[in-house]
Amino acid sequence: MAFERLTLTVKGGLARLEFNNAVRGNPIDETFCAETCEAATLLSVDPSVRCVLVTALGDAFGYGGDITSFVNDLDSLPANIKRWTTSLHSGIARLQRMDAPVVAAVHGVCAGGMSAFVAGADILIAAEDAKFVAAYPGIGFSCDAGSSIMYARRMGAARARRFLLLNESLGAEAALACGLADEVHSKDAFRARAEEVARQLAAGPTKAFGEIRRLMLSVFDQPLETQLELEAQALSRSSGTRDAAGAIKAFTERRRPEFGGV
Repeated sequence: MAFERLTLTVKGGLARLEFNNAVRGNPIDETFCAETCEAATLLSVDPSVRCVLVTALGDAFGYGGDITSFVNDLDSLPANIKRWTTSLHSGIARLQRMDAPVVAAVHGVCAGGMSAFVAGADILIAAEDAKFVAAYPGIGFSCDAGSSIMYARRMGAARARRFLLLNESLGAEAALACGLADEVHSKDAFRARAEEVARQLAAGPTKAFGEIRRLMLSVFDQPLETQLELEAQALSRSSGTRDAAGAIKAFTERRRPEFGGV
């Protein structure tokens, strides 16, 4: 499928999702939402995908919602928001529930829904010039794109609440300190580091990664006994994979396992 707002390629188990509307700062509009959903759908059904690396072209990773398009039809905005988030939120949910981990390499300004989107990555590698901006209250909006969930998971609920309510901007080091970013590297090195991490994950036990990712989705809202049972069921499923059998044999033979993602 040909996309306008992003490019999507898969090679050697590594999927690359890159936002490419660099001239306009990768704004979130109707097309962006629809294409992100379609990309997530394609990734979620492709058994060859073992890790997804998310990047963006341009000086900014993304400025968030396309305010220009908002102002052109304010009367229709509430209905349009519901239409656009139907697509965007569906895509985000599919990325969260697939087996393959997601790595994001973030540079420059990353605001609003774009900041929330990358906060949902399993590993977030930030460039030293990255700036994460809450943005929503500045235009009188509440939040979307998983902001309330992803920020709370990364920073804790109290810190996420403050970030959103005070419309804060966090530089790369501040984002690292509060858990929003996992690593910070120079502008010359952050992409290479993200690629390194993505390739490491792409060579790992993808089915086990999927079980771990889905367990982490329920960790805050399930009773202890329920979560323990979910862990038991997930471990049972992963123990029956070819990757697990091969890794156990490799362990007994004192050699490194090789995972095929099955």
